[in-house]
Amino acid sequence: MERFMIFVDAADDAAMFPVSNLQSVTCFGDGVVVVKFAPGSLGDGQAASIDSVTLTVSADSEKAVMQSIADAVSKGYNTPSVVIADDVASEYVDSNITACDITVDA
Repeated sequence: MERFMIFVDAADDAAMFPVSNLQSVTCFGDGVVVVKFAPGSLGDGQAASIDSVTLTVSADSEKAVMQSIADAVSKGYNTPSVVIADDVASEYVDSNITACDITVDA
């Protein structure tokens, strides 16, 4: 069974990505974790097709957030999806996440 990661950054702005498309989870600066998925919305064969979600996190918590994401997607495979960040419902896989921003085909 395929597992999906859910992100919501506004009432009408949400995304669900298959875990199998997870490309990387990186920290580019204090308080920022970027989750990238490839291929993105443009599809296979498109070099620039990468979707990303930028998570705003508490300072110096990037490693803990990355570990929480890894734990969430690797456990509980009896459910088809896991909410990583939902700004509308204030639901986060890690309490250090404070917001998310979805960018399609970035």
